[in-house]
Amino acid sequence: MTDNTLIPGIQSGRLASENYVENFADLHPPIDAHEALVAADRCYFCHDAPCVTACPTDIDIPLFIRQIATGTPEAAAETILSQNILGGMCARVCPTETLCEEACVREAAEGKPVLIGQLQRYATDTVMEKGVHPFSRADATGKRVAVVGAGPAGLACAHRLAMHGHDVTLYDARSKLGGLNEFGIAAYKTIDSFAEREVDWLLQIGGISVKAGQKLGQDVSLEHLKSDFDAVFLGVGLGGVNALGLDHEDKEGVEDAVNFISGLRQAKDLSNLPIGRDVVVIGGGMTAIDAAVQAKLLGALNVTLVYRRGRDRMNASRFEQDLAASKGVRIITNASPIALHGNGAVREIEFEYTNDDLTPTGQTFRLAADQVFKAIGQTLADDDLPDLDGRKIAVTRPGRTSIPGVWAGGDCAAGGDDLTVTAVAEGRDAAEDIHRSLIS
Repeated sequence: MTDNTLIPGIQSGRLASENYVENFADLHPPIDAHEALVAADRCYFCHDAPCVTACPTDIDIPLFIRQIATGTPEAAAETILSQNILGGMCARVCPTETLCEEACVREAAEGKPVLIGQLQRYATDTVMEKGVHPFSRADATGKRVAVVGAGPAGLACAHRLAMHGHDVTLYDARSKLGGLNEFGIAAYKTIDSFAEREVDWLLQIGGISVKAGQKLGQDVSLEHLKSDFDAVFLGVGLGGVNALGLDHEDKEGVEDAVNFISGLRQAKDLSNLPIGRDVVVIGGGMTAIDAAVQAKLLGALNVTLVYRRGRDRMNASRFEQDLAASKGVRIITNASPIALHGNGAVREIEFEYTNDDLTPTGQTFRLAADQVFKAIGQTLADDDLPDLDGRKIAVTRPGRTSIPGVWAGGDCAAGGDDLTVTAVAEGRDAAEDIHRSLIS
């Protein structure tokens, strides 16, 4: 296969087959046992460690690193997983550089934190590779809980409820479980079907039955779930994508970034995925970065990411911004799209520079584009929901909604960061509150 990066239009097979393998290799290859011991030795095992406070799931980081240092990674994994049952995925995708590692005292003193994320991966991978599930169910309570949405929040909630002895039925609109872990994260961050394997491992707890292909408000109603179960947890995520609000937004080549990433994640052969020669991504979050980088890795010649505010306001971490730049992605800030040009298919997209307060400056520019990816945020796409707070489900306490007996967490719930680790914490905490309500 020849290099076809110069050919205009949207087409597949832009690279030689070996380039796809190289481009989509593991972003952070795992460390081995010796490297783990060396990395663990750098930890000060702080009392009241700031890294623990910075972790949304409150993992006892000094403890699990000490357990690695003493040659017991299985014990370290149990420490991690008792707080974050998706610790393996979070070790791969969590922005540790702005959370636990940024808070590390080694980072403050030397500018080089303990490799907390890689150590967490080492520990959790050790257990998963052995097929060991370190938790068991309590005696059956006879209570039944419906969990809607098999993303990070729903999976964490279902697992914790099953541990407490409740019978859980897990619903998901897709035919495959995992939510954003399976469909919405860059392929180079989680290779070898890890998200799918982690779900299979999680379900080893038992007591969780799965009903895939069941969409809330379409295949099953909230009223039906309330009548059939003792409690309901909603972790439906954000299935809708915000529009640019431009004329002719339905032009060929204008696509949602989340759909692009999802298709890439499920592709069996990356060489069959079509990509433009000139790609423009609009947005400043993780989805925008993931779409831009993967477009480049698929063989796009020119990839430009455009964000309406300054670089310091981008939701994507500085590490992710630098990663995109290192892969050849051009980042333009303080510019908003104002028009799409092209006869039937997009050929150019026009932008106007804006001030930090989004005031238009009157200065415009155009970018060649045969493919435009929208990554300007997602919104709830489900009906039959509790009261909303803005565009998300209103919650109080650990995920309680306006409807008694119904909880919510993850991206669909108001408050909190749209991070995998935050969703896990919210699902876990809601499960504990559900458990208390069921046994009281």
